[in-house]
Amino acid sequence: MASSAQSGGSSGGPALPTLQRGIVKMVLSGCAIIVRGQPRGGPPPERQINLSNIRAGNLARRAAAGQPDAKDTPDEPWGFPAREFLRKKLIGKEVCFTIEYKNPQGREYGMVYLGKDTSGENIAESLVAEGLACRREGIRANNPEQNRLAECEDQAKMAKKGMWSEGNGSHTIRDLKYTIENPRHFVDSHHQKPVNAIIEHVRDGSVVRALLLPEYYLVTVMLSGIKCPTFRRELDGPETPEPFAAEAKFFTESRLLQRDVQIILESSHNQNMLGTVLHPNGNITELLLKEGFARCVDWSIAVYTRGAEKLRAAERFAKERKLRIWRDYVAPTANLDQKDKQFVAKDKNKKLRPLYDIPYMFEAREFLRKKLIGKKVNVTVDYIRPASAATETVPAFSERTCATVTIGGINIAEALVSKGLATVIRYRQDDDQRSSHYDELLAAEARAIKNGKGLHSKKEVPIHRVADISGDTQKAKQFLPFLQRAGRSEAVVEYVFSGSRLKLYLPKETCLITFLLAGIECPRGARNLPGLVQEREPFSEEATLFTKELVLQREVEVEVESMDKAGNFIGWLHIDGANLSVSLVEHALSKVHFTAERSSYYKSLLSAEEAAKQKKEKVWAHYEEQPMEEVSPVLEEKERSASYKPVFVTEITDDLHFYVQDVETGTQLEKLMEGMRNDIASHPPIEGSYAPRRGEFCIAKFVDGEWYRARVEKVESPAKVHVFYIDYGNREILPSTRLGTLPPAFSTRVLPAQATEYAFAFIQVPQDEDARTDAVDSVVRDIQNTQCLLNVEHLSPGCPHVTLQFADSKGDVGLGLVKEGLVMVEVRKEKQFQKVITEYLNAQESAKSARLNLWRYGDFRADDADEFGYSR
Repeated sequence: MASSAQSGGSSGGPALPTLQRGIVKMVLSGCAIIVRGQPRGGPPPERQINLSNIRAGNLARRAAAGQPDAKDTPDEPWGFPAREFLRKKLIGKEVCFTIEYKNPQGREYGMVYLGKDTSGENIAESLVAEGLACRREGIRANNPEQNRLAECEDQAKMAKKGMWSEGNGSHTIRDLKYTIENPRHFVDSHHQKPVNAIIEHVRDGSVVRALLLPEYYLVTVMLSGIKCPTFRRELDGPETPEPFAAEAKFFTESRLLQRDVQIILESSHNQNMLGTVLHPNGNITELLLKEGFARCVDWSIAVYTRGAEKLRAAERFAKERKLRIWRDYVAPTANLDQKDKQFVAKDKNKKLRPLYDIPYMFEAREFLRKKLIGKKVNVTVDYIRPASAATETVPAFSERTCATVTIGGINIAEALVSKGLATVIRYRQDDDQRSSHYDELLAAEARAIKNGKGLHSKKEVPIHRVADISGDTQKAKQFLPFLQRAGRSEAVVEYVFSGSRLKLYLPKETCLITFLLAGIECPRGARNLPGLVQEREPFSEEATLFTKELVLQREVEVEVESMDKAGNFIGWLHIDGANLSVSLVEHALSKVHFTAERSSYYKSLLSAEEAAKQKKEKVWAHYEEQPMEEVSPVLEEKERSASYKPVFVTEITDDLHFYVQDVETGTQLEKLMEGMRNDIASHPPIEGSYAPRRGEFCIAKFVDGEWYRARVEKVESPAKVHVFYIDYGNREILPSTRLGTLPPAFSTRVLPAQATEYAFAFIQVPQDEDARTDAVDSVVRDIQNTQCLLNVEHLSPGCPHVTLQFADSKGDVGLGLVKEGLVMVEVRKEKQFQKVITEYLNAQESAKSARLNLWRYGDFRADDADEFGYSR
C-alpha cells in the first residue's frame, strides 16, 4: 500500500520499526486516521492507524438501527475540535508512520509524522500541546518520546489550553441533528444559497453524507442531475459493485471526503437532499460526467440550478471519447452522415390522427396542422428507433426516425409542451435515445404545470365528440339533405385514400365523412378482393400523391351533390379557388366521367381533358383499359413470436391467474406513490367524508398503514366496501373510513393502472379445489414478488395467455408445473405452437410415469373423471 524504508541502527542492536508512507484519506477521531496508498489501475489499499500513547475525546455516534432501546451517543468534550485539528492539518497530505504494536483485535498503533520522514511534525505531540488530547493513563515509560509528550502536556496545562482550560468543555459538544422535520421547507429556507459543509462519508460517486454548518445537520446529499454506478447488496450476500462503481467512489472520495465545501440545496427526496457540491477546485458533478463516471438522469436534472446544458455537454464529452461507463457507447445517429442528420424539409404529408375524444388531442392536432402543413421546417435527427416485430398484443413498427423539428427558430415539440398540449416522455436511465433538447422540454413542461396550461389545467377538460358517419348509410341519408342545402361547407382533409377518395372532417357539423370527387374517373389503386388481389391501375399512385400534396390536412371547401349506396358523399372540392377534379384532369391523372355532363363544371373539365390529351402524357399515353390479372392470394404461415419482457409478479389469484407490473415503468410508479403519500401526509383525507361508488377510483389504506390507488368494485354497506388495488392486483374488503378521494395529480391519466392480469398458456388448471390449491401454492412460492420474463402467446376472453420464465434460469414456469404434475396440458391446434405443445406433453407423460401429484392414482381422465371433478 505505502512505500517503506528501513531505518538504520547500530550493529547487533534491536531492529527499529519500519518507516512507511501514505496519504491521509480520512480522520476518524482525534487519535485515529485512515491512510491510503497511491492508486495504480484502481482504488488503492488503505489502513487505519491509531496514535500511540494518547487519548482524545470520542465523537458522537447514532443509535444502531433495529435496536429500540439504543440511544444516540453525544460528543465527548473536546472530541470534535481534536478531529477538526487533525482534519485541517492532514487530509490529502502525505505522512510517514511507524507501527509500534498491534493488539489482539488487529488494531494498529503507531507514530505519525507530517511529511516524508520523521523530521516532520509529530502529530501526537501537536495534539497534546494544543490540549486536544492527553497521555494515556499508566504510560510512565522513561524514553524520549514519552518524555516529550509529558513536556507538551505540562505546557498545555500551564497555558490552560483545550481540555485544560476552565470549565467542563460543554461548549465543544455539537448538537447533531440526524433528521429534518420538514425537508422541503428546509431546502426552500436556504433559497438556493451556498451552505458551508464538511463531507463526512462517500457512499458512492454521486451520494455523500454531509455535515451542514453551523447548525450541525447530518444529511445525505444526492448530486442533482447525475447518477454514478452503485454497490448492490443481495439479501444476506456480499456487496457487489457495478462496473466502475469503485473507481467513481474513489474519484469523489479523493476530492471531497472531509473537505470544506459549499452545497447548494436544490430539492428533497424523503430525508435525502438533492444538491450541488462546490469545491474551490471545481464542480464535482461536471467532473464526474466528463470523466465518464456518471450519467445524466432526467428526474433530478430538472432541479439542477447551474445550467443543465453544462451537464449534457460534459456527458457528451465522455460519450464521444468512450470513457469508462461509455466504453461501448454507440451514438443513436452514428450510421448517418451529417447531411442526413440535419436537413430542410417541407411538411406536406404529415398524418395527424383525429382522436378527438382524447383530452386536448384535437387542440394539439390543430396546433400542428396550422403550424406545419405545407411549411418548410428544419429537421435534426436525434435517433433512429429500429423496427420491432409484431406480437399478439402489439403491432409491428417499421424503423422510425425521431427528430427535432423547428420552424422559424421555434422547437415545435417545446411549443406543444409549453401550451400543455403534450407531455414529456420519461425514459429509462440507460435509454440514450431522446431529444437533443430534452432538458428544454422538461423545463417547458414544468412551466406549463406551474401555470396550469392545457392538460395541467384544473378546469373541465374539453372533449370534442365527433360522429364518424363514413360508411354508415342510414346516418348519411339523414345528413345528405342538410349538406346539399348548405352549399359550400368548410372541411379539413383528414386522409387521402386515392386520387379521388378522401376522408373529411366538417368542423361545424363535428363529423367525419368519406368524400368522392364528382365528374372524374381516377385510376384505381391495388385492392384485396375475396379470392384475388386486384393490381393497381397505371398512375394511381401518382394521382394519390398529387391529391395528398395539394390538400392533405388543408382547409378546403366542399359542395355535396349526392351519395352512393355505401354511404359515401359525392361532390366537388375546392382549395384556394381551384377545383380538385379539374386539377387532376389537367395533370393527366384522371378522365372526365359522363356524370359530369349535368354539372356547372363540365366545360372546365372538358377543356382540361382536351389539353391533357394533346400532351399525350400519363393516362392519355396508354389509356386503354387493361384486363385485370387474377393472382392467387399468398398466405404466410404464422410463426410463434417469442419476445420476452421483464415484469414483476405482484399477485396470484385462486384460479391461477396472476398480476404483473412492467419493470420499465417501475420507477414511475415508485415516484407516483411517494408523491401521493407525501401529498396525503400534507392533506390527510377526513375520515368518513368519502362516499364510495362502484367503478370509481379512490385511495385505500392497506393493512400496512400505507395508502394505495384502488377501484371500488362493490359497495355492500359503509362497513363493507370491496376494492381492487389497481397497481398490485390484490383485493380487500374495507370500511369506507379507510377510503378517500384519489387526488387528480395521481390519477390513472397521469399513470395508468400498473397491475395487468394474465393467465398461463398451454395448461389446464385442475377443477378439484385441493389440487388447484396445490398448484396455486407452488406458483406463489416460486414467483410471487419476483421478477420474471413474460411473452404473450395468444389472446383469450378475459385476459391474454402467456408463458413466464424465471429471470435467472430462463426456465418455463408453466412447464415446471406440468413436470411436477400440478396441472394438465391444454392441447392447441395452431401450427406455431406445436413445438411448445410437444414439449409440454412430453413433460406431462414424465409426470404421469412418476405418478406425481395429479397422476398419483394413474390417469384420472377416464370415464369416471367427472366424479372426481376433472375433465379431459
